[in-house]
Amino acid sequence: MIPPVALSGIRVLDLSRILAGPWASQTLADLGAEVIKVERPGVGDDTRGWGPPYLKDTAGNDTRESAYFLAANRGKKSVTVDLSKSTGQALIRELAAQSDIFIENYKVGDMARYGLAYDDLKASNPGLIYCSITGFGQDGPLASLAGYDFVIQAMGGLMSITGERDDLPGGGPQKVGVAFADLMTGVYAVIAILAALNHRNLTGIGQFIDLALLDVQVATMANMNLNYLVSGVIPKRQGNAHANIVPYQVFAAADGDLVLAVGNDGQFIKFCELAGCPELASDERFARNAARVRNREILIPLLQAILRQRTVAEWIAPLEAAGVPCGPINNIAEALAHPQVRHRGLRVDLPHPQAGAVPLVASPIRLSATPVAYPSAPPSLGQHTREILAERLGRSEREIAALAAAGII
Repeated sequence: MIPPVALSGIRVLDLSRILAGPWASQTLADLGAEVIKVERPGVGDDTRGWGPPYLKDTAGNDTRESAYFLAANRGKKSVTVDLSKSTGQALIRELAAQSDIFIENYKVGDMARYGLAYDDLKASNPGLIYCSITGFGQDGPLASLAGYDFVIQAMGGLMSITGERDDLPGGGPQKVGVAFADLMTGVYAVIAILAALNHRNLTGIGQFIDLALLDVQVATMANMNLNYLVSGVIPKRQGNAHANIVPYQVFAAADGDLVLAVGNDGQFIKFCELAGCPELASDERFARNAARVRNREILIPLLQAILRQRTVAEWIAPLEAAGVPCGPINNIAEALAHPQVRHRGLRVDLPHPQAGAVPLVASPIRLSATPVAYPSAPPSLGQHTREILAERLGRSEREIAALAAAGII
């Protein structure tokens, strides 16, 4: 028997592209929602062209599906509609009237020009949950600007604390290696949508969700925000060190690097015992975390000299056994091949009409009664246009052919 999925019966009309919106709608698809992805005819989501690499077909040739697009669009149905034409806008309004959730990440005002703003759509569907994702929100001095993750990481403070110290080689601001602001906004979008769904279950009324990448980036500075607000001292880049915990950083072992993440005084005592330096744990300069933070410039060189004496493997095994948090610095291939990652089933392969199968990374969500499901691989451009227009909107083959001839779909 196939287990139920949590969002079975929920329909999402997804007009978003790039990453933040698609990441949200992919999560909703994993949870069982039907997601109809609306794309531009002939072009589609911008990320379809963000390669190489591209998925290979069974003959070893590049398909049109970039790895970037594949990362955020599984489980969706692709429908191509030209939103710049009134007939295309009418099709979207019809689909929105049958949907539970509407997601878009156009610039502020674009949806209103198309007659697809929240006020336009809720008139025929008062239960609609409308999620708008923008760079800077629906109001404020920068509301009209487009938002890009790299810019948001810079403006929101993340790059000011990411990277090596300015006084060390390689010092300077760095962005995170993935689109952090986009991804976190996608996660927050899912949370907001599910909260709105619960409210609708109670009241029957939908609502408008205003999500801004900059808001999310500022909010997720977390403890660094409070470090500043409490102390008045602006946090600076510390490379791989932690602002509030010591030792909690990268160290060089005899054959490579490892992370040592000592989270409390008890773990520091255990580490010192295993490392053959118990006197450091009883030294008043290092016995408590607050003292270690104040005296990090003294302690870290002492620990580095000790850690260089053994290989990464020689450190990891006994430290893990003793409950001292640590780990090797894996590349992507090593991370995906790690026994724990493999055991957790974080790779999934889904059937694909051109490639035979497409490799994907599974959702991290684990639900005991309603596990996530992967009904289909990321769609080809317009793969489901005729299906949706016929089944959802009742268009005949002749009407669909006329829409195609007019360039509407």
